[in-house]
Amino acid sequence: MAETTPPQAGMSVDWAVREHRSLWADAWRRLISLNTARLGMVIIGVLLLVAVLAPIVSPYNPKTDSNLRERLKPPSGEHILGTDNLGRDVVVRLVHGARYSLMVGIISVSMGLLIGGILGLLAGFVGGATDNIIMRVMDIILAFPAMLLAIAIVAMRGPGLNNTMVAVGVVFIPIFARLARSMVLSIREQEYVTAATCAGVTRSRILFRHILPNTLSPIIVQSTLGLGSAILWAAGLGFLGLGQQPPKPEWGAMLSDCYKFLAKGAWWVIVPPGVAIMLSVLGFNLLGDGLRDALDPRLQT
Repeated sequence: MAETTPPQAGMSVDWAVREHRSLWADAWRRLISLNTARLGMVIIGVLLLVAVLAPIVSPYNPKTDSNLRERLKPPSGEHILGTDNLGRDVVVRLVHGARYSLMVGIISVSMGLLIGGILGLLAGFVGGATDNIIMRVMDIILAFPAMLLAIAIVAMRGPGLNNTMVAVGVVFIPIFARLARSMVLSIREQEYVTAATCAGVTRSRILFRHILPNTLSPIIVQSTLGLGSAILWAAGLGFLGLGQQPPKPEWGAMLSDCYKFLAKGAWWVIVPPGVAIMLSVLGFNLLGDGLRDALDPRLQT
């Protein structure tokens, strides 16, 4: 019997690794089988490609790209989507603006996830006074409407892309904190956590080995959905003049600069950035819905 123990232990480890891999592989297969998720991935892939390649293929220079003699020209062979009120090519500004929208989305959501996730895990796992203090602070932040809170933060710190990312990130902190806390409270009552506690496993190992991995699925879904919301909020701040400052291109600022010319029939200065915002938010929402279905086998029929 002593000779068979090591192979059995090794087989157990190998089986656990294969099972872990197969769970993620099954989730990936379910994800790519969903039409909406595939559409979301295509939209996001195109957006990422444009954001990465635009500065390499065509560096943006607002001083040389501006031409007042070409202002408010309709779409043509030379300017596919026309020009804006300063004679700048709408397509060029549109593709370069994708970088700022993605930057705001990724950094702000990462900030909210890191800070809010840690606070939520701490509140749910430690409990007691720590839980009460953290969650009451989160409740105070949630008492403010999200956009109003973001506007207040940017107004205090001053307009600009960095402050926009901070403001949107602060908005996301209580969202991730409440999500992480609810998952910890649910998971720590599971039988395998109770068994690990009775076996003498340390609290830190229980948290990082048993609880944290099982909170990843809903957090991944929320992060994907949050990217779309962050892009939308950043565009809203840009429209109010609190986001990225001219002459750098940003979708919300493009809408703010040119919406007044819509009455003159210059639809091409307002429709493209609006469509870009809509498609980017739609792409992340479709992918988030697909991830929710793929990572939760209970939703499978």
